[in-house]
Amino acid sequence: MKPIIAVEGLGKRYRLGGQTHNSLRDAVASIVRAPLKRFRSSSSPKTLWALKDVSFEVAPGEVVGIIGRNGAGKSTLLKILSQITRPTTGRVALNGRVGSLLEVGTGFHSELTGRENVFLNGAILGMTRAEIQRKFDEIVSFAETEQFLDTPVKHYSSGMTVRLAFAVAAHLEPEILIIDEVLTIGDVEFQKKCLGKMDEVTRAGRTVLFVSHDLNSVNAICERALLLHEGQIVKSGVTADVTRYYLDHSNSMFSPITWSTRPDAEAKEIQLNSISAWQNGMATSAINCREPFTIHVDYVINDPVRGSRFYLVFRDEHGEIIFTTSDYDVMTSEAMTRRPGRFISRVEIPGGLLKEGAYYASLGVDVRDNPKLVFAADDALHFDVFEPEDDIQAGRHKRAGGIAPLLNWEISEISLGK
Repeated sequence: MKPIIAVEGLGKRYRLGGQTHNSLRDAVASIVRAPLKRFRSSSSPKTLWALKDVSFEVAPGEVVGIIGRNGAGKSTLLKILSQITRPTTGRVALNGRVGSLLEVGTGFHSELTGRENVFLNGAILGMTRAEIQRKFDEIVSFAETEQFLDTPVKHYSSGMTVRLAFAVAAHLEPEILIIDEVLTIGDVEFQKKCLGKMDEVTRAGRTVLFVSHDLNSVNAICERALLLHEGQIVKSGVTADVTRYYLDHSNSMFSPITWSTRPDAEAKEIQLNSISAWQNGMATSAINCREPFTIHVDYVINDPVRGSRFYLVFRDEHGEIIFTTSDYDVMTSEAMTRRPGRFISRVEIPGGLLKEGAYYASLGVDVRDNPKLVFAADDALHFDVFEPEDDIQAGRHKRAGGIAPLLNWEISEISLGK
C-alpha cells in the first residue's frame, strides 16, 4: 500500500542570530537594519539543527503519536508536514489534503468574525463554499461558539479560539489531520470531546498525526508512536512500547545538564549510599499528598569540590520537570564549606503541593560558577503520591499545571461608607 505520508532524510537548520528572509516584511526589516551591521560583532552566526535525518512512513488511516520533550523537534516536524516551513534537507511526500491545528487560531484572521474565519479556513484546506456550508452548523455546534459567530476573532478568548479552530480542522474532512499540543488549552470537558472526535475521525479511515505530552491520550488513540529527541527519532513502534521507553529513559535522556561530558558512574569525589522519601518518621514510597515529606540523601564526600552544589530534579510520570531544588536555595555553612566525610542531606517538601501520580527524582552535584558536572544519579528515587480521601480538596488534582498547591486566601470585608 502506498504511504499517505513519506518522510525521507528530513533535516531543518536554523541560524541563531543570522538573517532569514521568508517574507517581504523580513526583507524590508533587513534593509532597515543594514546600516547598523557595522556596529555589531562580525562573528559568524551559530546554527541549530532542529531535525536531523528523520525518516518514516505513515499508511492511510493510521493514527501516529509523536512524543518527546520540549525542544525535541516535534513542532518543527509538524510545520514542515503542514507546508508552513521548508526543510533544509530531505523530502516529504503527502498524498492527501492536510488539515493542521498547530497553534491557537492557526490560519485565522483576527479582524474577521468567527463565521468568516470558518469559510476562510475551509478555503485554505481546498474546500468549496458548498462543502463548507454543508458542514457549517455542525462545526459551530461542536465549537459551542454560536453566540459569538459574528464577533471578530480578536475578541475571542484562547479557549474559544481553539474550540473553533479544532472544529474547523476536524469537520472539513482532510485526508491527513495534524494536531499539536493546543488541545491542552481547552477545558477538561472539551478535551474529552476533542478526543472523542479524533476517535471518530480515525474510524472513518483518515490519517492522524497527534503530538501531546499527555501519554494517556497518546496511548488511548494512537496505534503507533515516534519518540523524538534532539531532532532525531530514537524509538518508534507500538505506542505502549514507545511511551514505556520514554518514561523509563526520561531522566537519563533528558538531563537538565547540557554539557557534553558526563561524570563516570562511580565518581571519585562523591559516593551515593542511598536516597529515600520519608513521611511520619518512616521511609516510604507512598506519599500522602496532604502532609509534608522529606527526601533523605546519604552520601560520602571523598574529595571536596570547591563551590559544589547538590540538587534534585523532580519529574512527573510524563517525564516533565515539576520543580528543582538545591542546597544553595538557603545557604548554610555546610553547603559552602564542603569537607570529607559521610553526610545526610534532608529537604522537606510541603504538603498540599503535588498532584496524585508517580514521580521520579534525579540527584546531581555540579559547580555553580563553572559548567562542570561532578556527579549524577538519574532516576535515583521513585515514589507515588496519593489522595487519602475524596473531599472538596480532591478537585485540585484536575487543575491545569504541574503542581496544585493549597494556598491560604484571606478575605476581608470592607465597610461601605455613606
